Amino acid sequence: MVCHLLDTGAVYRVLWGTVLGETMRARIAAALGLTIEEAREVTAFWAALHDLGKITPPFQAQVPAAFGRLSGESFYRFSPGIEKRREFRHEMATHWALVGLLTEIGYPEHTMSRRSVAHQVAQLLGGHHGHFGGVIQRKDLLLDSRRRPALGEEGWREQRRAHLREVRRVLGADAVPTAGLPAELAVVVAGLVVVSDWLASQTSSVRALLPPPDWAGTPEQLDAHFARAVLQAEDAVGRSRLGRARFDERSFDAVFPFSPNPLQRDIVEQLPALVEERGPGLVLVTAPTGDGKTEAALFAASVLGRAADARGLYFALPTMATADGMFPRVRKYAKAALSGERALTLLHSMAWLSPVYADDPADEPDGVDAPTELGEVSATLATVIESDGWLRGARRPILASLGAGTIDQALAAMLPVKHNALRLFGLSEKVFIVDEAHAYGPWMQQHLVRLLEWLGAMRTPVVLLSATLTGQAAGSLVEAYRRGAGFTEPLEFEPCYPGWLFADVRTGQVTKPRPTGTLRGRTLDVDLRMVAWDVREPHLNPTRQGGRRAVLREVLAPISAEGGTALVCCTTVAEAQQTYRDLCGAFPELAERDGGIRLLHSRFPAHERQRISEECEAAYGKLRTDQGDSPVEARPGSILVATQVVEQSLDLDFDLVVSDLAPLAQLLQRAGRCCRHARGRSGRPTWLADEDRPPLVVLAPAGSTSASGLPGAMTAVYDPSLLVRTVTLLDQLPDGRIAVPDDVQHLVDEVYAEDFTHGLDEAARSELKGMDLDRSAREMVEKSMAATVDVVSPDGVYGDLGRLSKRDLGVTEDLLTTRLGADTGRVLCLYKQSPDRFTLDREGTVPLPRDWDKRPSRDSVRQLIRFVTPVPGKWAREADGLKKRPESWEKQALLRELVLLPMTSSAAGGVWSVEVGSGVLSSSHVGLELSG
Repeated sequence: MVCHLLDTGAVYRVLWGTVLGETMRARIAAALGLTIEEAREVTAFWAALHDLGKITPPFQAQVPAAFGRLSGESFYRFSPGIEKRREFRHEMATHWALVGLLTEIGYPEHTMSRRSVAHQVAQLLGGHHGHFGGVIQRKDLLLDSRRRPALGEEGWREQRRAHLREVRRVLGADAVPTAGLPAELAVVVAGLVVVSDWLASQTSSVRALLPPPDWAGTPEQLDAHFARAVLQAEDAVGRSRLGRARFDERSFDAVFPFSPNPLQRDIVEQLPALVEERGPGLVLVTAPTGDGKTEAALFAASVLGRAADARGLYFALPTMATADGMFPRVRKYAKAALSGERALTLLHSMAWLSPVYADDPADEPDGVDAPTELGEVSATLATVIESDGWLRGARRPILASLGAGTIDQALAAMLPVKHNALRLFGLSEKVFIVDEAHAYGPWMQQHLVRLLEWLGAMRTPVVLLSATLTGQAAGSLVEAYRRGAGFTEPLEFEPCYPGWLFADVRTGQVTKPRPTGTLRGRTLDVDLRMVAWDVREPHLNPTRQGGRRAVLREVLAPISAEGGTALVCCTTVAEAQQTYRDLCGAFPELAERDGGIRLLHSRFPAHERQRISEECEAAYGKLRTDQGDSPVEARPGSILVATQVVEQSLDLDFDLVVSDLAPLAQLLQRAGRCCRHARGRSGRPTWLADEDRPPLVVLAPAGSTSASGLPGAMTAVYDPSLLVRTVTLLDQLPDGRIAVPDDVQHLVDEVYAEDFTHGLDEAARSELKGMDLDRSAREMVEKSMAATVDVVSPDGVYGDLGRLSKRDLGVTEDLLTTRLGADTGRVLCLYKQSPDRFTLDREGTVPLPRDWDKRPSRDSVRQLIRFVTPVPGKWAREADGLKKRPESWEKQALLRELVLLPMTSSAAGGVWSVEVGSGVLSSSHVGLELSG
């Protein structure tokens, strides 16, 4: 026991100087009323005490032979049977036992436990397994072992006291703090304690430091052990690669292979002086898609990182696909702009399958159990670049100095889930970049607001990026950051588009938003078509005049006849599948040509969606830089039918975008995929007169200026009032044109404006007001629910870290999510080739892994996951049980909730199916679909 305590203290001391920066060390010391050197020794002493609760009967009884030697001694009394209490938690015993022991050595007391320094430290250490216990009242502490008999009687208490004294002596932690830590610093120390424990607990480290059998724990032996532990700690920390990246001073041109555009240039010229004068803070950048916001953010991160003494950055994105796309860009930036420790991790649940980096076959680190919760999978299986593997363990990737991943990985810190404080520690002293800040609904937006409060309190630099952010949403995010930094008086401001603003944590001031020019000024030609909504009609049926199917044929005819590319964006997967079939029938010459008509949505197996995405990037992506001076040729006719996955996931460029009706912000995002990159006159089809006038065709259901004219499938995805407002606004556009960027901000704000109904007739105004009230009520309920689920703000902790783990009554596991209502399941299709032979593919070429009925190996799990398809939760529930999962899968988090679909071939070539409760699930070249 005492060796492990000293080992952990030794690791903590190394991490204190390796991971924490000078600014953070000074803040912690100042809060404790100590010098920096004293703060290091005192907090290392705390870390060493984390397992003091193991000196208790239930824990020691786990080794019966050793425990038996104590059971006959009266000094080590305990209540009979208490040693069999397997529900006993040693970390909670640490919390209970340390309050009195720390008080004995002079730690400040208070009549209220949560204001007692001794209690605050004890509670912090009691949370080292991920959950903080509640406040222990003074009257309960006075009763000690009578209230907690598992602590044992006086002999056990004396052993804990002896361990504490010797550990304190060896570590030289004689100083006594005069005050406790505020919440934003307490989570940093708590995270460092957890990491110290993990590193000290590695099997290799323990074996290297095991004392000989005759070791007696004398003061001399303890000093010698600690000296060895320090050397081992330096080696363990070095191998873990938990160091700090350094933001070197580099010009924009030295980091990126091009000169800055007007937005980037203004940030390059103005931000450094602002930050030098006022210190680090938050930068909000609003600009059109494709206007270089990523490079602007990374340059801003360098400026903010140097000023804040940051140790790295985390780039948060809305989806796994966008995270995959950002990962190589962050890696390239790091090589050009950073020095020091540059371990880079990708964080999302399927990171290990991502093709953006090579597979690392290294074994899992020793000494750590496999995760037992699905929520831990994303951290466990994240792949690490430039790392020896320690960072790939459960919950560890967010500790790396550099990371790119989904925003969910950061928002989870705001939920009362296991190790949320560790996530906050992982984000501390990093520049936090949020891409697509407009892309989150009320639930996620509330989580983001609370996270920004914490980041403001932690003085963590933040960069927010958005193409279509309303002024109200921008204000709520900036104000949350200021509020966390201690500035509660709200300020009024309006973002400009394109442009940026800066709010610092030192003064709380917000700069006047700086408008910037753009090299991508253009006019969007919007062609609004009100059509009969026949999207679900069988593709073999004849078309009718004025119907969606007929209009699609009309607007896409030039693609077939003269070439060029088009994106057709549908609302649902089912509508995309039906539209694809319909267009294949309408344009057989395109359908017969490889790549003539493609389909992309989320309901393909993972490997198939990956392949299609790569094909789309090759066919519709940015021009290659190796073309030299040769003229760019127009692309042959090609159509991509897709869902919302193309809004943010892929850098695609089309000659024409056709979209079903959606809220204005989404339409503008999709329009950003039209003429996205300069190709010149020769690179566009002849029917496109000017690539600075990109065409957007919007297909709106006839009558959609009223709620009754909106299809149910559309209102199930989008808010009906926003749809009505959008179609009304588009119908009133002068000449059907939108100037980008000049018109974008005021149009996005106008869609949400309270006076939008002015000018409408009485009936339309009354209906829209009713719809607006419904939307406002839903948003208020969602935000209120999210606020109930969220952990408290830093100010709301009030010295009680238990508030970070506390769940209010009624908060179920279903609500502990970063995405509300994400009712999804995962299925694995098994294709029956013969009575006793199933394969993972329809063609019958990929057999089931050999260890299918055993515990599958890592490679087998990888192979299986590549064939998994996400589906609506209802489908998975109805199909669950059709084929039983192997029992061994229950021990594998990625497999235990998979639903197996035994598919049989039908008469229709290439279609496989299985009956479920509400119909027939079929698998074909268009993906999975359900027919009634």
